[in-house]
Amino acid sequence: MKVTAITLRNGNVIDRDGRLYVVTKYEIIQPGKGNSVTQVEMKDLRTGSKDNIRYRTQETVERVRLEQDDYQFLFLSDGRYTFMHNENYEQVEVSEEIIGEPKQFLQEGMTVVIETYEGEPLSLKLPDTVIMEITEAEPVVKGQTATTSYKPAILENGAKVMVPPHIEAGTRIVVKTEDSSYVERAKS
Repeated sequence: MKVTAITLRNGNVIDRDGRLYVVTKYEIIQPGKGNSVTQVEMKDLRTGSKDNIRYRTQETVERVRLEQDDYQFLFLSDGRYTFMHNENYEQVEVSEEIIGEPKQFLQEGMTVVIETYEGEPLSLKLPDTVIMEITEAEPVVKGQTATTSYKPAILENGAKVMVPPHIEAGTRIVVKTEDSSYVERAKS
C-alpha cells in the first residue's frame, strides 16, 4: 500500500526497488529554507545491509504488510531450525541468520512469531522472557549483598548472564531473550 514518507515509523517494512527494508530509525528534518524531509535509516531484510535515504515528506513509498503467524519450534538439524504452524501444521525451515542471537533461548515446543512475505520467512520473534536454570554461579562474598552489584552466572544453555549476589547454581530465573538480562527469580 502506498503511504507518504512522513508516516513511516520504526518497524515498518517498505519495498524499495524490489527489495524489502525495515525502518530502524527516522527523523523529520525541517531546514530553515525549503521543504521538510524525512531522513530514514533502514536495513535490508534479506542481506542485513543498512542504508540512509531522504524522502520529501509528501513523497509516497510502498509499505509492505508481513504475515505474522504463531509457530512451534520442533528441532534443529544442519543449522536449519524447523517450526510447525500452529493452525495448519505446515512446517517451515528458518536459517540461523534470521533468528539471530536469541537462538540460544529456543526451547523445544516453544511458540514463536514468524513474519513471512509471500511465503518466505523474514524474521522471528521469541517470547519476551524465558525461564532458565543457572548451572554455574560464583559464591556469595560476605557484604556483597549490601550493594547493588551483580555477578556472572552461566545458564543451562551456556549463555552468560549477570545476576544478583543471592542467586546460586540450581536456581531458576526469568531472562529477557532480547538482551540476555536477568529479570527476576522464577516463581515455582
